[in-house]
Amino acid sequence: MLLNKADRCADECGDVAARVAEVERIAMGTPVAALSALTGHGVEALDSFLVAGQTVVLLGSSGVGKSTLLNLLLGRERQAVGTVRKGDSRGRHTTTARELFALPGGALLIDTPGLRELQLWDAAEGVEQAFADIEELAAQCRFHDCRHNGEPGCAVSAAMAAGQLDPARLENLRKLEREQGFLRRKIDPSAQQKEKQKNKVLHRGVRQMYERREKDGGRR
Repeated sequence: MLLNKADRCADECGDVAARVAEVERIAMGTPVAALSALTGHGVEALDSFLVAGQTVVLLGSSGVGKSTLLNLLLGRERQAVGTVRKGDSRGRHTTTARELFALPGGALLIDTPGLRELQLWDAAEGVEQAFADIEELAAQCRFHDCRHNGEPGCAVSAAMAAGQLDPARLENLRKLEREQGFLRRKIDPSAQQKEKQKNKVLHRGVRQMYERREKDGGRR
């Protein structure tokens, strides 16, 4: 993962190393490097990836500096670059199609148009690997169906309380799980039906619980 525009970070974001450490805590196991495509600072972090015969693709939102980085690696102004809007710091599309470039060292680099969003697709195994630390903690919870919302014996909640797990990381996992569930129901009608049935059972249980409470209150 590349954090571009490090030359601006000292003025706008504070310490560059602190920003890298912040991203590393969220993207555990993923190499993170800060660089400046404008000045060339830190670009040596790409050396281990841009080897002869290797194909690499640049992915990111418009305005993050993909085309500027490509021009730096090519050693010439090959791709048009644009500025970001002052109002929301968003970039304008300057690259309109995917294009493959041969770099001087023999690596191949694909430049892509700016992405508006990324979606998961059948990535359950990848999510488990990316959040292996939470999966390991969850295996230590007292209840196998623990939702990590303060249940008794929840190892995940205990790790967050002890400062050993960033709550934002758990929220990221939940967000990906919700997205996976949505896509699964979208492409699999049977999964959609199962989800509806599950919600019916849940709502029926909640309704029955309130009915019992009302009856118990009336007896008093």
